Amino acid sequence: MSTQMSSASTSDFAFPVAARYAGMASSPLKDIFSLAARPDVVSFAGGIPDPSLFALEDIAECYDWVLRERGTRALQYGVSEGEAELREQAARRLSRELPTDASQIRVTSGSQEGLFVAAEALIEPGDVVLVESPTYLAAVQAFAVHGARMVGVETDDGGVLPDALDAAIRAHHPRLVYLIPTFQNPTGRSMSAERRAQVADVLRRHDVPLIEDDPYGELSFDGERFAPIASEPGMSSRTLLMKSMSKLMSPGVRIGWIRAEGPILDTLAVAKAAISMQSSVVDQLTVARYLETKDLDAHVAKVIEVYRERRDAMAQALTGRLPEGAHVTRPQGGMFLWAALGEGWDAQDLLADAVSAGVAYLPGWSFFAEDADRSTMRLSFVTHSPEVIADGVGRLGEVIARRG
Repeated sequence: MSTQMSSASTSDFAFPVAARYAGMASSPLKDIFSLAARPDVVSFAGGIPDPSLFALEDIAECYDWVLRERGTRALQYGVSEGEAELREQAARRLSRELPTDASQIRVTSGSQEGLFVAAEALIEPGDVVLVESPTYLAAVQAFAVHGARMVGVETDDGGVLPDALDAAIRAHHPRLVYLIPTFQNPTGRSMSAERRAQVADVLRRHDVPLIEDDPYGELSFDGERFAPIASEPGMSSRTLLMKSMSKLMSPGVRIGWIRAEGPILDTLAVAKAAISMQSSVVDQLTVARYLETKDLDAHVAKVIEVYRERRDAMAQALTGRLPEGAHVTRPQGGMFLWAALGEGWDAQDLLADAVSAGVAYLPGWSFFAEDADRSTMRLSFVTHSPEVIADGVGRLGEVIARRG
């Protein structure tokens, strides 16, 4: 009887949920992975690397070495700042773009945790955070659960508009600005060197800090490399520059880092400790070993060749499949295309029919902090072969044609 009473009382009990999570029974990221896991659906919803491209043998060799040569340390607690070997390797790699010392690196469990660490360290409830319109949906979530109010800043195909950013800073007095300048998620857009200099000038004049998120910058299809905004004069000390190994080595390893300068480094370490104490020591030492002994640049070059072909396949397949007047980006790197179907179209409303037809994408409304364009959708081209891409886009085109 006591067991039955316990079961009944458990089923009737509901934990009180914090207001910041009220109504969030799911999340766009959770939904992405659910769609991607369905074998009957060609999913363009998630930026999920093709696992056949992982450097499995090299990574396994590095794990084996770490467990054999550094096993007791690798299985022990670590430090919140990150393991010294990884911070050295991260600094060495970053120094190709911006002079960096290992002391300026804070390791995170991927750039997603980096966003939460930064939000924990910087944001007070009620603070305004300026973001691109549209922007990375999980960043909006990370800032929102810390009480921030996001304000979207107008963009064009070259990224955030400097005049619009200037006006938004004057109007809203933000705590910080969050930008993804290179192969942006979700649009794939990149800022030119001139635009980056203009944005840096606005931020310096108003003395506003920047979170610069750069998980895709090395995935350049034409070889052009963009210097981070943090490398502009006067910007390195006012920028948290976030990097990740997820798109370059493996998303399952969950290792990234933040580059910063000055007292904020101590605060980031305290915030990291409060959230997760440390990132996995095994994974940190393995990534450090990989960066020290393997050729990541050569691996990335192979990945880029495949991604470029898939980008071209998706762009070609979309030709003639979208409504007249639709706008599609053609990124020079990264993982995503962004399509705006135009007035009268609702990509969220269209999704159920698309999934029934065996194809999925991510409706664009979730990437807007405000004033969402509901005709938009994000399409990732990295997961599938050109043949599967053509098939999936064909299914999507049929759904659109039936609605047109």
